[in-house]
Amino acid sequence: MTFPNNFCIVSTIQNSSVKLVDGKVIIAPSTNKSIVTDVVVSYIKPLEVVYQKPVNEITIKFKPLGFNHFVNNPSDYFKEGLNRDIKPFEDFDEQMDTILNISNKNEQVENLEKYWLSKLKIVELDKIEAIVQDVESALGMAEIAKKHNISRQYLNKIFTRNLGKTPSEYRKVFKFKKALEGFQSVNDLTELSYNCLFYDQSHFIKEFKSLTNMKPSSFFRNIDASKEAIWLFL
Repeated sequence: MTFPNNFCIVSTIQNSSVKLVDGKVIIAPSTNKSIVTDVVVSYIKPLEVVYQKPVNEITIKFKPLGFNHFVNNPSDYFKEGLNRDIKPFEDFDEQMDTILNISNKNEQVENLEKYWLSKLKIVELDKIEAIVQDVESALGMAEIAKKHNISRQYLNKIFTRNLGKTPSEYRKVFKFKKALEGFQSVNDLTELSYNCLFYDQSHFIKEFKSLTNMKPSSFFRNIDASKEAIWLFL
């Protein structure tokens, strides 16, 4: 089980089938030679990932706006939160298949980085980067729109186009992530809720349950909050 985050996650799987059924991603080896790549930028409920057998897979986690430096129209990949079987570059399947066949992990990482960096684009993202920083602050959405001389409607539009989620969705997940990081030093839910921009502890618990289907106390007992990627193994 994995939980909402603000990364752009690009997963490439070799010779496997990937199905999305009722909020569950089912991955199984396939006899057909294939490369399947999915992009995930938004989900607001826990997502169950089922591996029926071991598969050969590479997953890249791009920080917010990171993926935008590699493709011309990032919004094309952000539809519905999960875009399936993408091919961002003409030679993508061929090159990723070659990289997945490298057995030495250090060599594999080196070739993966070299390939992706060859696709790096110089793009101007200062304005949306500034908006993201404001959404991560305590400013209200109306204040953010006014600060950048845009309407609330346009704020939602530009944010969704560049990050695949609304500012409100992003902030909700950001505060959740902040709570995970804060739990390492503040083992008190009341203090943690105020430190992470929640109105009060009841608001904190409500938001937490909406993203994890669990109360914070139960969640923290069952996961390792020190990890960057939070998994609950079933």
